[in-house]
Amino acid sequence: MSRRTGSGDFLARYGKAFLFEGDRVSQSGNLVFLFDVDNTLIDNDRIAADLKRHLKEKVGEPCEQRYWEIFERLRTELGYADYLGALQRYRVERPRDPRLLEVSYFMVNYPFANRLYPQSLDAVDHVRQMGRPVILSDGDVVFQPRKVDRSGLYDTFEGHVLIYVHKEEQLEDVEARYPAVHYVMVDDKVRLLTAIKKYWGKKVTTVFPRQGHYALDEKLVAQYPEPDMTLERIGEVQQYSQQALIDAAQ
Repeated sequence: MSRRTGSGDFLARYGKAFLFEGDRVSQSGNLVFLFDVDNTLIDNDRIAADLKRHLKEKVGEPCEQRYWEIFERLRTELGYADYLGALQRYRVERPRDPRLLEVSYFMVNYPFANRLYPQSLDAVDHVRQMGRPVILSDGDVVFQPRKVDRSGLYDTFEGHVLIYVHKEEQLEDVEARYPAVHYVMVDDKVRLLTAIKKYWGKKVTTVFPRQGHYALDEKLVAQYPEPDMTLERIGEVQQYSQQALIDAAQ
């Protein structure tokens, strides 16, 4: 395990910390940790499996399959998973089916906190000693914030939550809101880590937890450059010091 270094070592290497007011967030230490949500902090594959099982029980297998067809088409259109949007489109096809209300209730009131990965919150607490942890996620404007809130992540991150349609296209806005000398991006999708590395270069350390179906798809992962750090699970973040995380940036 690498030695944890203090903020003095960080500032000695990178210079005086910047302080911003107003719309910009004051950041002592000037190190920002950006965390994805789905399959990074929360086991979203299990959530999808629970939804699939619930749909089959409530509306039957043919209707359940139709929902996922709509879901995949909508994800292609939007570029992110929109569970409630797919349900709305499904409702257009079946406007008199009252069972859809039960499915909606299941989605909105899902116990997301039960699907947090082991030691995910410990990992956030660990990096909080070094800098500012921030959620940087993709998603719709209703269901994704609901997930962040009901899982307890909104409170864990003290309200520092950013949700975009395509986060890799909004890094300029991320910098404006959370200016830093160095970033650490933790995400299960190597495609996004590659895009973020292209934008920030050595200013960011890309951390790849091998969790979820995207991360475990070897053919998909092989299409992109290797991230700066690869972890088997999110809890392994706790093994690294501030300096080790910074030095890992290539």
